[in-house]
Amino acid sequence: MKILSSVLFVIISVFAHAQVNWISFSELEAAIKEKPKPIIVDMYTTWCGPCKMMDKNTFQNPKVAAYINEHFYAVKFNAEGNEIVHFKGKEIRNKNYDPNKAGRNATHPFAGNFAVEGRLAYPTTAYLSPNLDMITQPIQGYLTPDRIEPILKFFGSGAYLEKTWDEFQKTFVAEW
Repeated sequence: MKILSSVLFVIISVFAHAQVNWISFSELEAAIKEKPKPIIVDMYTTWCGPCKMMDKNTFQNPKVAAYINEHFYAVKFNAEGNEIVHFKGKEIRNKNYDPNKAGRNATHPFAGNFAVEGRLAYPTTAYLSPNLDMITQPIQGYLTPDRIEPILKFFGSGAYLEKTWDEFQKTFVAEW
């Protein structure tokens, strides 16, 4: 009985503390040189309710977190923050960031890379190849674990290199 309760405690602890291993854009290039793999970018703002829900309900889901950690480098990027971004040899700063502002702030110039048809929305999830190119158009809006699963597996498995999204969806079987 003691062993069973110990095993249950470990399982519950792992699932209760599931989290994605987030890194910054500045850390990304060194990580990719060591071990190339695709990148998932969670673009959020501190005031965005759906961003907080996605962080709590999706990225802290044990299956989502485990899959992301195994198959991707994960970058969490505050689209209105003051992070100095080092990306493809460039340094990008949010010169209009106001540290005295609560809530909405100036949009970081780097966030424009994740606009869809010239429009930014939060949250936005983007997928980059190991050479830091956008794989597909960023996906705007809140994604639940069941909605993000096929997307993660399409890019994380490398299926996007061999087939179209429509072909992939025809054979995809949800597991979460």
